[in-house]
Amino acid sequence: MAAAMSNADTIVAQSSGRPPAAIAVVRTSGPAAKAAAEALAGPLPGPRQAALRRLVDPRDNSLIDQALVLRFDAPNSSTGEDIVEYQCHGGRATIDALIGALLAQPGIRLAEPGEFTRRALANGRIDLTEAEGLADLLDAETELQRRSAMARAGGALRTRLDGWRDRLLALAARAEVAIDYADEEDGAVDSELRPEIRALAEDMAGLLDAPRVEPLRDGIRVVVAGPPNAGKSSLINALTQSERAIVTHIAGTTRDVIEVPIAIDGVPFVLVDTAGLRESDDVVESIGIERARGEAEAADILLWLGPSSGAPAHAGRIQIAPKADLGEAGNGIAVSAVTGQGLSELTNLLVKRARQLLPKGDQLALDRRQHLLLAEGRAALVRAAGLEDPVLIAEELRVARLAIDRISGRAGVDELLDALFGRFCLGK
Repeated sequence: MAAAMSNADTIVAQSSGRPPAAIAVVRTSGPAAKAAAEALAGPLPGPRQAALRRLVDPRDNSLIDQALVLRFDAPNSSTGEDIVEYQCHGGRATIDALIGALLAQPGIRLAEPGEFTRRALANGRIDLTEAEGLADLLDAETELQRRSAMARAGGALRTRLDGWRDRLLALAARAEVAIDYADEEDGAVDSELRPEIRALAEDMAGLLDAPRVEPLRDGIRVVVAGPPNAGKSSLINALTQSERAIVTHIAGTTRDVIEVPIAIDGVPFVLVDTAGLRESDDVVESIGIERARGEAEAADILLWLGPSSGAPAHAGRIQIAPKADLGEAGNGIAVSAVTGQGLSELTNLLVKRARQLLPKGDQLALDRRQHLLLAEGRAALVRAAGLEDPVLIAEELRVARLAIDRISGRAGVDELLDALFGRFCLGK
Protein backbone atom coordinates (compact mmCIF):
# COMPACT_ATOMS: atom_id res chain seq x y z
CA MET A 1 0.00 0.00 0.00
CA ALA A 2 2.75 2.44 0.94
CA ALA A 3 4.34 2.22 -2.49
CA ALA A 4 1.10 3.25 -4.19
CA MET A 5 0.75 6.44 -2.19
CA SER A 6 2.36 9.69 -3.21
CA ASN A 7 2.15 13.17 -1.74
CA ALA A 8 2.12 14.46 -5.32
CA ASP A 9 -1.46 13.21 -5.50
CA THR A 10 -4.42 15.05 -4.07
CA ILE A 11 -6.63 12.78 -2.02
CA VAL A 12 -10.35 12.94 -1.30
CA ALA A 13 -12.61 11.10 1.16
CA GLN A 14 -15.66 11.54 3.30
CA SER A 15 -14.49 12.42 6.82
CA SER A 16 -17.81 12.27 8.66
CA GLY A 17 -19.86 9.24 9.68
CA ARG A 18 -21.90 6.95 7.51
CA PRO A 19 -24.78 8.48 5.58
CA PRO A 20 -27.56 9.35 5.74
CA ALA A 21 -26.98 12.28 8.09
CA ALA A 22 -27.91 15.94 8.33
CA ILE A 23 -24.41 17.07 7.33
CA ALA A 24 -21.50 15.27 5.70
CA VAL A 25 -17.89 16.44 5.57
CA VAL A 26 -15.82 15.70 2.47
CA ARG A 27 -12.24 16.85 2.37
CA THR A 28 -9.39 17.02 -0.09
CA SER A 29 -5.68 17.40 0.66
CA GLY A 30 -2.83 18.02 -1.75
CA PRO A 31 -1.58 20.37 -4.45
CA ALA A 32 -4.74 20.18 -6.59
CA ALA A 33 -7.22 20.72 -3.74
CA LYS A 34 -7.79 24.43 -4.36
CA ALA A 35 -7.95 24.14 -8.16
CA ALA A 36 -10.53 21.35 -7.89
CA ALA A 37 -12.57 23.41 -5.44
CA GLU A 38 -12.53 26.44 -7.75
CA ALA A 39 -13.73 24.20 -10.60
CA LEU A 40 -16.75 23.13 -8.55
CA ALA A 41 -17.44 26.13 -6.32
CA GLY A 42 -15.90 29.19 -8.02
CA PRO A 43 -13.76 31.65 -6.04
CA LEU A 44 -12.76 30.29 -2.65
CA PRO A 45 -13.04 32.10 0.68
CA GLY A 46 -9.91 33.22 2.49
CA PRO A 47 -7.84 30.76 4.53
CA ARG A 48 -9.70 29.38 7.58
CA GLN A 49 -12.93 31.02 6.50
CA ALA A 50 -16.20 29.35 5.52
CA ALA A 51 -18.45 30.42 2.67
CA LEU A 52 -21.71 29.08 1.26
CA ARG A 53 -21.22 27.99 -2.35
CA ARG A 54 -23.19 26.28 -5.11
CA LEU A 55 -21.32 23.10 -6.03
CA VAL A 56 -21.57 22.42 -9.77
CA ASP A 57 -20.22 19.35 -11.58
CA PRO A 58 -17.94 20.77 -14.31
CA ARG A 59 -18.61 17.75 -16.52
CA ASP A 60 -22.24 18.67 -17.21
CA ASN A 61 -22.83 21.86 -15.19
CA SER A 62 -25.39 20.06 -13.02
CA LEU A 63 -25.99 21.33 -9.50
CA ILE A 64 -24.65 18.95 -6.87
CA ASP A 65 -25.58 20.83 -3.70
CA GLN A 66 -25.24 24.04 -1.76
CA ALA A 67 -22.50 23.60 0.80
CA LEU A 68 -20.09 25.36 3.12
CA VAL A 69 -16.57 25.42 1.70
CA LEU A 70 -13.54 25.88 3.97
CA ARG A 71 -9.96 26.38 2.89
CA PHE A 72 -6.74 25.67 4.81
CA ASP A 73 -3.45 26.60 3.17
CA ALA A 74 -0.17 24.71 3.51
CA PRO A 75 1.74 24.40 5.74
CA ASN A 76 -0.82 25.56 8.34
CA SER A 77 -3.26 22.70 7.97
CA SER A 78 -3.77 19.37 9.67
CA THR A 79 -1.83 17.53 6.95
CA GLY A 80 0.66 20.30 6.18
CA GLU A 81 -0.80 20.50 2.65
CA ASP A 82 -3.51 22.59 1.00
CA ILE A 83 -6.86 21.33 2.28
CA VAL A 84 -10.38 22.15 1.15
CA GLU A 85 -13.35 20.83 3.12
CA TYR A 86 -16.97 20.67 1.98
CA GLN A 87 -19.85 20.54 4.46
CA CYS A 88 -22.75 19.31 2.34
CA HIS A 89 -26.07 17.59 2.94
CA GLY A 90 -25.51 14.08 4.23
CA GLY A 91 -27.45 11.90 1.79
CA ARG A 92 -25.57 9.11 0.00
CA ALA A 93 -26.39 10.40 -3.46
CA THR A 94 -25.13 13.91 -2.63
CA ILE A 95 -21.89 12.60 -1.14
CA ASP A 96 -21.29 10.26 -4.07
CA ALA A 97 -21.96 13.02 -6.60
CA LEU A 98 -19.55 15.41 -4.87
CA ILE A 99 -16.77 12.84 -4.55
CA GLY A 100 -17.35 11.71 -8.13
CA ALA A 101 -17.01 15.27 -9.42
CA LEU A 102 -13.82 15.77 -7.42
CA LEU A 103 -12.32 12.50 -8.66
CA ALA A 104 -12.91 13.69 -12.22
CA GLN A 105 -10.53 16.61 -11.60
CA PRO A 106 -6.87 16.22 -12.59
CA GLY A 107 -4.56 14.68 -9.99
CA ILE A 108 -7.22 13.61 -7.50
CA ARG A 109 -7.77 10.08 -6.20
CA LEU A 110 -9.50 8.38 -3.29
CA ALA A 111 -7.56 8.37 -0.04
CA GLU A 112 -6.22 5.17 1.47
CA PRO A 113 -7.20 4.36 5.08
CA GLY A 114 -5.45 6.79 7.41
CA GLU A 115 -3.73 8.66 4.59
CA PHE A 116 -4.65 12.13 5.83
CA THR A 117 -3.01 11.35 9.17
CA ARG A 118 -0.08 9.66 7.45
CA ARG A 119 0.58 12.84 5.50
CA ALA A 120 0.41 14.82 8.73
CA LEU A 121 3.13 12.54 10.09
CA ALA A 122 5.25 12.79 6.94
CA ASN A 123 4.99 16.58 6.97
CA GLY A 124 5.91 16.92 10.64
CA ARG A 125 2.51 18.08 11.85
CA ILE A 126 2.38 15.18 14.32
CA ASP A 127 4.79 12.46 15.40
CA LEU A 128 4.24 8.71 15.59
CA THR A 129 3.12 8.77 19.23
CA GLU A 130 0.41 11.29 18.40
CA ALA A 131 -0.73 9.16 15.45
CA GLU A 132 -0.91 6.09 17.70
CA GLY A 133 -2.84 8.09 20.28
CA LEU A 134 -5.23 9.28 17.59
CA ALA A 135 -5.83 5.69 16.48
CA ASP A 136 -6.72 4.78 20.06
CA LEU A 137 -8.92 7.88 20.33
CA LEU A 138 -10.94 6.76 17.31
CA ASP A 139 -11.39 3.33 18.92
CA ALA A 140 -12.19 4.67 22.41
CA GLU A 141 -15.48 3.38 23.84
CA THR A 142 -15.13 4.43 27.49
CA GLU A 143 -14.27 7.71 29.19
CA LEU A 144 -11.02 6.30 30.57
CA GLN A 145 -9.95 5.18 27.10
CA ARG A 146 -10.80 8.58 25.66
CA ARG A 147 -8.84 10.53 28.27
CA SER A 148 -5.76 8.33 27.98
CA ALA A 149 -5.78 8.43 24.18
CA MET A 150 -6.35 12.19 24.22
CA ALA A 151 -3.24 12.70 26.35
CA ARG A 152 -1.12 10.92 23.73
CA ALA A 153 -2.93 12.32 20.69
CA GLY A 154 -2.55 15.81 22.18
CA GLY A 155 1.25 15.52 22.21
CA ALA A 156 2.00 14.83 25.90
CA LEU A 157 4.36 11.96 25.06
CA ARG A 158 5.89 13.89 22.19
CA THR A 159 6.73 16.74 24.56
CA ARG A 160 8.35 14.33 27.02
CA LEU A 161 10.37 12.64 24.27
CA ASP A 162 11.52 15.94 22.79
CA GLY A 163 12.79 17.01 26.21
CA TRP A 164 14.69 13.76 26.68
CA ARG A 165 16.15 14.00 23.19
CA ASP A 166 17.43 17.53 23.86
CA ARG A 167 19.06 16.34 27.07
CA LEU A 168 20.66 13.40 25.25
CA LEU A 169 22.08 15.69 22.58
CA ALA A 170 23.57 17.97 25.23
CA LEU A 171 25.10 15.04 27.11
CA ALA A 172 26.48 13.59 23.88
CA ALA A 173 28.08 16.93 23.03
CA ARG A 174 29.90 16.93 26.36
CA ALA A 175 31.12 13.37 25.78
CA GLU A 176 32.36 14.39 22.33
CA VAL A 177 34.34 17.24 23.90
CA ALA A 178 36.14 14.72 26.08
CA ILE A 179 36.88 12.61 23.00
CA ASP A 180 38.27 15.60 21.08
CA TYR A 181 40.61 16.50 23.94
CA ALA A 182 41.43 12.95 25.05
CA ASP A 183 45.20 13.50 24.65
CA GLU A 184 45.19 16.71 26.63
CA GLU A 185 45.01 17.45 30.33
CA ASP A 186 41.35 18.48 30.09
CA GLY A 187 40.38 15.34 28.20
CA ALA A 188 38.68 13.55 31.09
CA VAL A 189 34.88 13.25 31.19
CA ASP A 190 33.52 16.10 33.32
CA SER A 191 32.47 15.07 36.81
CA GLU A 192 28.79 15.96 36.34
CA LEU A 193 28.24 13.98 33.12
CA ARG A 194 27.62 10.56 34.63
CA PRO A 195 25.33 11.84 37.43
CA GLU A 196 23.26 13.68 34.83
CA ILE A 197 23.04 10.52 32.73
CA ARG A 198 21.82 8.63 35.80
CA ALA A 199 19.27 11.36 36.48
CA LEU A 200 17.92 11.05 32.93
CA ALA A 201 17.71 7.26 33.31
CA GLU A 202 15.68 7.69 36.50
CA ASP A 203 13.38 10.15 34.75
CA MET A 204 12.67 7.53 32.09
CA ALA A 205 12.15 4.86 34.76
CA GLY A 206 9.22 6.83 36.15
CA LEU A 207 7.30 6.43 32.90
CA LEU A 208 8.40 2.81 32.47
CA ASP A 209 6.98 1.95 35.89
CA ALA A 210 3.58 3.51 35.13
CA PRO A 211 0.64 1.29 34.03
CA ARG A 212 0.68 0.33 30.37
CA VAL A 213 -1.97 1.31 27.84
CA GLU A 214 -2.91 -2.20 26.60
CA PRO A 215 -5.23 -3.09 29.52
CA LEU A 216 -7.03 0.19 28.95
CA ARG A 217 -7.12 -0.15 25.17
CA ASP A 218 -8.09 -3.84 25.03
CA GLY A 219 -9.88 -4.19 28.38
CA ILE A 220 -8.80 -5.70 31.70
CA ARG A 221 -8.74 -9.44 31.05
CA VAL A 222 -10.84 -11.20 33.70
CA VAL A 223 -10.59 -14.97 33.38
CA VAL A 224 -13.25 -17.09 35.08
CA ALA A 225 -11.76 -20.48 35.91
CA GLY A 226 -12.45 -23.51 38.04
CA PRO A 227 -13.56 -27.13 37.81
CA PRO A 228 -16.45 -28.28 35.59
CA ASN A 229 -19.97 -27.25 36.64
CA ALA A 230 -18.64 -24.70 39.13
CA GLY A 231 -20.92 -22.00 37.67
CA LYS A 232 -18.39 -20.20 35.47
CA SER A 233 -20.68 -19.67 32.49
CA SER A 234 -23.59 -18.71 34.74
CA LEU A 235 -21.40 -16.07 36.41
CA ILE A 236 -20.37 -14.67 33.00
CA ASN A 237 -24.04 -14.42 31.98
CA ALA A 238 -24.99 -12.77 35.27
CA LEU A 239 -22.22 -10.18 35.06
CA THR A 240 -23.10 -9.30 31.46
CA GLN A 241 -26.87 -9.66 31.99
CA SER A 242 -27.08 -11.72 28.82
CA GLU A 243 -26.96 -15.36 27.73
CA ARG A 244 -23.47 -15.22 26.22
CA ALA A 245 -22.25 -18.61 27.46
CA ILE A 246 -23.99 -21.98 27.27
CA VAL A 247 -25.13 -23.26 30.68
CA THR A 248 -26.01 -26.94 31.28
CA HIS A 249 -25.61 -29.50 34.06
CA ILE A 250 -23.36 -31.58 31.78
CA ALA A 251 -19.72 -31.37 32.77
CA GLY A 252 -17.40 -30.16 30.03
CA THR A 253 -19.98 -28.04 28.16
CA THR A 254 -17.48 -25.21 27.60
CA ARG A 255 -14.80 -26.52 25.27
CA ASP A 256 -13.23 -23.29 24.04
CA VAL A 257 -12.42 -19.81 25.29
CA ILE A 258 -15.37 -17.39 25.13
CA GLU A 259 -14.61 -13.66 25.36
CA VAL A 260 -17.24 -11.09 26.35
CA PRO A 261 -16.29 -7.37 26.28
CA ILE A 262 -18.09 -5.26 28.87
CA ALA A 263 -17.72 -1.86 30.55
CA ILE A 264 -18.39 -1.49 34.27
CA ASP A 265 -18.40 2.05 35.70
CA GLY A 266 -16.59 3.19 32.56
CA VAL A 267 -13.81 0.60 32.97
CA PRO A 268 -13.33 -1.75 30.00
CA PHE A 269 -13.18 -5.48 30.77
CA VAL A 270 -13.00 -8.65 28.74
CA LEU A 271 -14.65 -11.50 30.63
CA VAL A 272 -13.21 -14.84 29.59
CA ASP A 273 -15.13 -18.08 30.08
CA THR A 274 -12.96 -21.18 30.06
CA ALA A 275 -13.26 -24.95 30.06
CA GLY A 276 -13.50 -26.65 33.44
CA LEU A 277 -10.11 -27.73 34.73
CA ARG A 278 -9.92 -31.49 35.19
CA GLU A 279 -8.24 -34.55 33.73
CA SER A 280 -10.00 -35.67 30.54
CA ASP A 281 -9.52 -38.34 27.87
CA ASP A 282 -11.62 -36.34 25.40
CA VAL A 283 -9.23 -34.86 22.81
CA VAL A 284 -11.32 -31.74 22.13
CA GLU A 285 -12.00 -31.08 25.81
CA SER A 286 -8.30 -31.55 26.60
CA ILE A 287 -7.41 -28.83 24.12
CA GLY A 288 -9.92 -26.52 25.78
CA ILE A 289 -8.48 -27.31 29.21
CA GLU A 290 -4.96 -26.45 28.07
CA ARG A 291 -6.24 -23.18 26.65
CA ALA A 292 -8.00 -22.50 29.94
CA ARG A 293 -4.76 -22.96 31.87
CA GLY A 294 -2.98 -20.60 29.50
CA GLU A 295 -5.70 -17.99 29.89
CA ALA A 296 -5.55 -18.27 33.67
CA GLU A 297 -1.81 -17.60 33.65
CA ALA A 298 -2.18 -14.59 31.34
CA ALA A 299 -5.15 -13.04 33.17
CA ASP A 300 -5.03 -9.57 34.64
CA ILE A 301 -7.61 -10.74 37.19
CA LEU A 302 -8.48 -14.40 37.86
CA LEU A 303 -11.87 -15.32 39.28
CA TRP A 304 -11.41 -18.77 40.80
CA LEU A 305 -14.61 -20.76 41.39
CA GLY A 306 -13.01 -23.91 42.78
CA PRO A 307 -11.61 -24.97 46.15
CA SER A 308 -8.92 -22.59 47.31
CA SER A 309 -6.60 -25.55 47.86
CA GLY A 310 -6.50 -26.19 44.11
CA ALA A 311 -6.32 -22.56 42.99
CA PRO A 312 -3.57 -21.52 40.56
CA ALA A 313 -0.89 -19.21 41.92
CA HIS A 314 -1.88 -15.78 40.57
CA ALA A 315 -1.26 -12.31 41.98
CA GLY A 316 -4.66 -11.09 40.77
CA ARG A 317 -6.76 -14.02 42.02
CA ILE A 318 -10.18 -13.40 43.57
CA GLN A 319 -11.68 -16.40 45.35
CA ILE A 320 -15.36 -16.94 44.51
CA ALA A 321 -17.84 -19.15 46.40
CA PRO A 322 -20.44 -19.78 43.66
CA LYS A 323 -24.02 -21.11 43.85
CA ALA A 324 -24.68 -19.32 47.14
CA ASP A 325 -28.44 -19.77 46.57
CA LEU A 326 -27.95 -23.53 46.97
CA GLY A 327 -26.27 -23.07 50.33
CA GLU A 328 -22.99 -24.54 49.11
CA ALA A 329 -20.13 -23.67 51.46
CA GLY A 330 -16.94 -22.17 50.15
CA ASN A 331 -14.28 -19.57 50.72
CA GLY A 332 -14.32 -16.15 49.14
CA ILE A 333 -17.10 -13.89 47.89
CA ALA A 334 -20.43 -15.72 48.08
CA VAL A 335 -22.10 -15.27 44.69
CA SER A 336 -25.35 -16.48 43.17
CA ALA A 337 -25.99 -16.05 39.46
CA VAL A 338 -29.65 -16.91 40.18
CA THR A 339 -30.48 -14.41 42.95
CA GLY A 340 -27.78 -11.83 42.23
CA GLN A 341 -26.24 -12.23 45.68
CA GLY A 342 -22.68 -10.95 45.81
CA LEU A 343 -22.65 -9.59 42.25
CA SER A 344 -22.53 -5.96 43.39
CA GLU A 345 -19.66 -6.71 45.78
CA LEU A 346 -17.82 -8.57 43.03
CA THR A 347 -18.22 -5.85 40.41
CA ASN A 348 -17.08 -3.20 42.88
CA LEU A 349 -13.97 -5.26 43.64
CA LEU A 350 -13.32 -5.81 39.92
CA VAL A 351 -13.46 -2.06 39.27
CA LYS A 352 -11.20 -1.35 42.27
CA ARG A 353 -8.61 -3.92 41.13
CA ALA A 354 -8.82 -2.74 37.54
CA ARG A 355 -8.17 0.90 38.42
CA GLN A 356 -4.90 -0.18 40.02
CA LEU A 357 -3.83 -1.65 36.67
CA LEU A 358 -4.90 1.32 34.54
CA PRO A 359 -3.45 4.79 33.99
CA LYS A 360 -5.03 7.29 36.36
CA GLY A 361 -6.97 10.19 34.85
CA ASP A 362 -4.84 11.84 32.18
CA GLN A 363 -1.69 9.98 33.26
CA LEU A 364 0.61 9.27 30.34
CA ALA A 365 0.85 5.58 29.39
CA LEU A 366 3.01 3.64 26.96
CA ASP A 367 2.05 0.82 24.65
CA ARG A 368 4.19 -2.30 24.25
CA ARG A 369 6.27 -0.91 21.37
CA GLN A 370 6.97 2.34 23.15
CA HIS A 371 7.72 0.59 26.43
CA LEU A 372 10.25 -1.78 24.86
CA LEU A 373 12.06 1.04 23.08
CA LEU A 374 12.14 3.28 26.14
CA ALA A 375 13.46 0.39 28.23
CA GLU A 376 16.16 -0.09 25.59
CA GLY A 377 17.09 3.58 25.79
CA ARG A 378 17.17 3.59 29.58
CA ALA A 379 19.37 0.46 29.63
CA ALA A 380 21.87 2.26 27.40
CA LEU A 381 21.94 5.19 29.82
CA VAL A 382 22.52 2.87 32.78
CA ARG A 383 25.45 1.33 30.94
CA ALA A 384 26.81 4.77 30.01
CA ALA A 385 26.68 5.95 33.62
CA GLY A 386 29.05 3.15 34.61
CA LEU A 387 31.68 3.83 31.95
CA GLU A 388 34.87 5.87 32.02
CA ASP A 389 35.79 5.92 28.33
CA PRO A 390 34.12 8.93 26.61
CA VAL A 391 33.98 7.03 23.32
CA LEU A 392 31.92 4.26 24.89
CA ILE A 393 29.77 6.77 26.75
CA ALA A 394 29.05 8.62 23.49
CA GLU A 395 28.08 5.35 21.79
CA GLU A 396 25.62 4.42 24.55
CA LEU A 397 24.11 7.90 24.37
CA ARG A 398 23.70 7.41 20.62
CA VAL A 399 21.88 4.11 21.25
CA ALA A 400 19.58 5.84 23.74
CA ARG A 401 18.83 8.67 21.31
CA LEU A 402 18.06 6.20 18.51
CA ALA A 403 15.55 4.43 20.78
CA ILE A 404 13.84 7.77 21.52
CA ASP A 405 13.78 8.61 17.81
CA ARG A 406 12.19 5.26 17.01
CA ILE A 407 9.44 5.91 19.57
CA SER A 408 8.61 9.29 18.02
CA GLY A 409 8.95 8.07 14.43
CA ARG A 410 12.11 9.95 13.54
CA ALA A 411 13.83 6.67 12.66
CA GLY A 412 13.21 3.00 11.89
CA VAL A 413 9.40 2.82 11.75
CA ASP A 414 8.50 2.34 8.08
CA GLU A 415 7.38 -1.24 8.70
CA LEU A 416 4.87 -0.06 11.31
CA LEU A 417 3.05 2.54 9.28
CA ASP A 418 0.89 0.36 7.05
CA ALA A 419 -0.45 -1.57 10.04
CA LEU A 420 -1.03 1.58 12.08
CA PHE A 421 -2.85 3.62 9.45
CA GLY A 422 -4.83 0.60 8.34
CA ARG A 423 -6.76 1.10 11.61
CA PHE A 424 -8.04 4.49 10.39
CA CYS A 425 -11.05 5.20 8.20
CA LEU A 426 -10.59 6.61 4.70
CA GLY A 427 -11.33 10.20 5.73
CA LYS A 428 -8.80 10.23 8.57
